[in-house]
Amino acid sequence: MASIPSAAIASVNRVTPAQASMVAPFTGLKSTAAFPVTRKLNNDITSLASNGGRVHCMEVWPIIGLKKFETLSYLPPLSQASLAKEVDYLIRNGWIPCLEFSLEGYITRQYHSSPGYYDGRYWTMWKLPMYGCTDSSQVLNEVEECKKEYPKAFIRIIGFDNKRQVQCISFIAFKPADA
Repeated sequence: MASIPSAAIASVNRVTPAQASMVAPFTGLKSTAAFPVTRKLNNDITSLASNGGRVHCMEVWPIIGLKKFETLSYLPPLSQASLAKEVDYLIRNGWIPCLEFSLEGYITRQYHSSPGYYDGRYWTMWKLPMYGCTDSSQVLNEVEECKKEYPKAFIRIIGFDNKRQVQCISFIAFKPADA
């Protein structure tokens, strides 16, 4: 058997700082044998949907008679406390709150069928963005003022990131009674 010089072995075992921080290559999908098996005991399909694991899925938004609006539109209407928490979240992230309103409230393709064209995607801004806003009550007071001025309009709250110049969050704050 041929012997390998000790200098060659030493050079193989040395790791450079760049190699020390490298991530191992992808080795394929792992077996699911380690996950616990849970089974639904009853065969009633009207109960909560399950993906076979510990997580239960929510029912999706029904497509008949209800329109989907913005982020969080699959949830029941937000209470004042829930709206305040959402606004606190966007303020905490350093985003600028802004209110918009629209009489339609949803996107359509009524007047043109070109790719990328939609009617109703641009809403009218209610006043200027609320630069320097530090409290959710300031935003909710503006929502109430907008409701008084336009009671048949949809009102949404948007959070802008003024550093990246992008809209980061948008959700419906008010839907008219006949919507």
